[in-house]
Amino acid sequence: MRADRPRLSPGGAAALLGELFGVAADDARDLGSERDQAFLVFSCGSPVAVLKVSNPAEDPEVLDMESAAARHVHHVDPGLGVALPWTVPGRPDTYRAEWSEGACWVRAYDVLAGTGRVSATTLDDRALRAWGSTSARLGRALRGFTHPKAHRTMPWDVQHTARARDLLGHIPDDAERAAVERVVDRFEEVVAPAWPRLRTQVVHGDLTVDNALTAADGTVSGIVDFGDMSHATLLTDLAPLLESLVCGRTGEEMFRAARLVLDGYEQVTPLEPEEVDLLAEVWAARSALTIAISEWRVAQGLEDPVFARRYNAPAAATIAGLEAVGWDGARRRLGGRRVEAPTAGLARRRDAVFGPATEPLSYDEPLHVASAEGVWITDVAGRRYLDCYNNVPCVGHAHPRVTAAISRQARRINTHTRYLSEPAVELAERLVASCPPGLDTVLFVNSGSEANDLAWRLARAATGRDGVLCTDFAYHGLTEAVAAVSPEAWLDGRGPDHVETWTPPDPYRGTALGEESFAAALERLRARGHEPAAVYLDPLLTSDGVVDLDPAHVRALHRRAKAAGALWIADEVQAGHGRTGEALWAFSRFGIEPDFVTLGKPMGNGHPVAAVITRSDLVRATVGRTVIFSTFGGNPVSAAAALAVLDVIDDERVLDRVRHTGETLRAALRALADRHPAIGDVRGAGLAVGVEIVHPGGTRPDRATAVAVRDGLRGRGVLVGTTARAGNVLKIRPPLAFTDREVPVLVDALDAALAEQTGR
Repeated sequence: MRADRPRLSPGGAAALLGELFGVAADDARDLGSERDQAFLVFSCGSPVAVLKVSNPAEDPEVLDMESAAARHVHHVDPGLGVALPWTVPGRPDTYRAEWSEGACWVRAYDVLAGTGRVSATTLDDRALRAWGSTSARLGRALRGFTHPKAHRTMPWDVQHTARARDLLGHIPDDAERAAVERVVDRFEEVVAPAWPRLRTQVVHGDLTVDNALTAADGTVSGIVDFGDMSHATLLTDLAPLLESLVCGRTGEEMFRAARLVLDGYEQVTPLEPEEVDLLAEVWAARSALTIAISEWRVAQGLEDPVFARRYNAPAAATIAGLEAVGWDGARRRLGGRRVEAPTAGLARRRDAVFGPATEPLSYDEPLHVASAEGVWITDVAGRRYLDCYNNVPCVGHAHPRVTAAISRQARRINTHTRYLSEPAVELAERLVASCPPGLDTVLFVNSGSEANDLAWRLARAATGRDGVLCTDFAYHGLTEAVAAVSPEAWLDGRGPDHVETWTPPDPYRGTALGEESFAAALERLRARGHEPAAVYLDPLLTSDGVVDLDPAHVRALHRRAKAAGALWIADEVQAGHGRTGEALWAFSRFGIEPDFVTLGKPMGNGHPVAAVITRSDLVRATVGRTVIFSTFGGNPVSAAAALAVLDVIDDERVLDRVRHTGETLRAALRALADRHPAIGDVRGAGLAVGVEIVHPGGTRPDRATAVAVRDGLRGRGVLVGTTARAGNVLKIRPPLAFTDREVPVLVDALDAALAEQTGR
């Protein structure tokens, strides 16, 4: 940085090209450079080469690295348009020649088409995205490149931002000096500690409007300078890119432009969360370096002041723009993690926009979640909670297999099933293979509600009937059709005329153990003029209080339903995907073959995907009358998520784990019941467990204690729900990643919560 630039005239450059590289030339134009000289050399009015005369202080091995990098990038990604170095005549592996008069090394490069040093403000949205993509492609092409000289200290490299502190005294403007100092302070506080965790490789380090040629549409047509390359983080590439392309834009426009550049970059190379979170600081750091280094060069007399300071005002404006919205605000505007609003304020905002009919938040003190992994949820204060409630993340919150599958497929294509795509077909084939032979057709939708709705629609079409039966506190969804068969949601206690309910068995109290309630429901339905088209059953009776149904009892009900001409809908939205630990589908334990199997919540581990598995003859009844299609149902991303869930269930031997852990959990809870008379019953299958809370000395439901215990568990870092008509059954239904390690955490917390409520 201190050494003088070479002092070769344009005429001398033309002569030197002929002398060293054997190409006759008659004119040249100085292209300008910070520490070297670069000339566009002409012959008879046409450009024939770019001649670069290096600073006398330049290490020749660094020049060799630059040449090797350019050739490596061209080999990996020829479409990038990298200017390639010429070999010295008679020396086929040599790309630099010595100019002895100036003790400098000289290189010649191909001439590429394009315009140099365009104004960044002229680049449109498409060009901004394209620059981002080009930068990422260049980084990807350099991914496999290495060289000993890449490990060097470059003043412009943001990883050395702290060095700018030594240059502060050369900045004459007080406001600019203070801004640079604040940025350096912020970098040392936030970025420097994280730097060792970030991805590193050899990076170009200076893809800017000064170091690239652009086509007429503003996109990069040629990459002409590898002089700032080093081994650094990917952020070292993004910092100069953002500083250069957003130069001259202010306010929200600077963030909008930056987001477009990042969109292009991430189309090729997705950034990791921590990288995104640090973008604002490294962008500011590059701007701070621009000011500090240029003022230092002016103070040393190394550069014309006007030319050196040409970017200082925009750099200062960038820092001001970032500071104006705050570092948290800047991070959010660039796609990083949000700083969560205060819980109380967020709850008020939720109430204002969700409206009065939305189900209220759980707990008197709302759970304000931030992240989750496996069976653990973390709130915004950093407290962890054992999740014993959510069956939606079937194989565990944020399972890496599922999140990776979603991300990979989303980067390829996501569209509807009117186009062929492998994931949807493979998923349908695997679902069919998991069911009895008669179930040969899969219809994809987006949610369990839609699946149950579609099953009802098909049942009506196939039977020509309109009656339906369900258990007396079931929940099957929120569409108009299936809300009708969801008594849990009948807050006024009344259901539609075409719906009838039956009381499921209560082995704890010894009631409704036979078929009488079901038979009576059939008769009541017929008496109102509705022949039964379908029967819905959640095989675990999750909303009815979690009941481990006797297979013989279910077979008897199934026979009665079939004899009455009704089709059987096995609602596996809560019970399926290995919840029982005995099989993938809970209906399998009964030895029946349903006419419809409906899937939802756990199918994509939280990603919206659902399905109806049925028989082709039942679907055929709709042919010619309607078309069954869902725009998003079975889309490639959803299908990829669902396939990953099935893979994890197989690979992690989830069924074995669920069966074993469920037995361990129920045994521990029953032992706890011996000490707490408030526990009337412990029941369930696999990792679906109901703990019935009753008034001691009898079987009378005690809803108040159940709710208090549920909230007491929350206070102790364990999340469960309540269920059943009386609301007195603790619903324990964790992700299937729940293991023996978590059993004592749950049981000890329940022990303490019960003791707090009952004094025992």
